Amino acid sequence: MTEIVHVVLVEWDEATATGADRATELAQEHLPTIDGVLSVAAGPSVSPEGMESGFQWALVVRFRDAVARDAYLPHPAHQPVADHIGAHSARVVVFDVEA
Repeated sequence: MTEIVHVVLVEWDEATATGADRATELAQEHLPTIDGVLSVAAGPSVSPEGMESGFQWALVVRFRDAVARDAYLPHPAHQPVADHIGAHSARVVVFDVEA
């Protein structure tokens, strides 16, 4: 089995002052409860390179395998995070890679 690393990059809507903090709280509260999730990291960039291209927040979820990732997408514990991001973001990129 090959692990999957799921990366979500978010540029928040200008009207959303607390979008990132709430998204981090939701991700840390809900996502680790989903079967097949190995780790969750979320927060603003801490890179000294300054190459975020307008993205202000990232979510990185490691999954046991693609089956676990596929089950996560419709999972009820994923919905509060996805709904918050969808409601408060100006731009989102999702990129999955095998690890």
